[in-house]
Amino acid sequence: MFTGLPGDPVMLLSVVNTKLRDHYPSLTALCEDMQVNEQELADKLAAIDYTYDSGRNQFV
Repeated sequence: MFTGLPGDPVMLLSVVNTKLRDHYPSLTALCEDMQVNEQELADKLAAIDYTYDSGRNQFV
């Protein structure tokens, strides 16, 4: 599902937010570059009560 990304949602949150902060201007750019389904990623993090905030470019 998320090749190169952790399966654990908490670890996934940490890695994704770090990548967004350091390398990508948006969630869409990250998902396109990493070939990850944006909705599946958002759903996985929503399961631990995090949603993407485009203004902050991170999951909060």
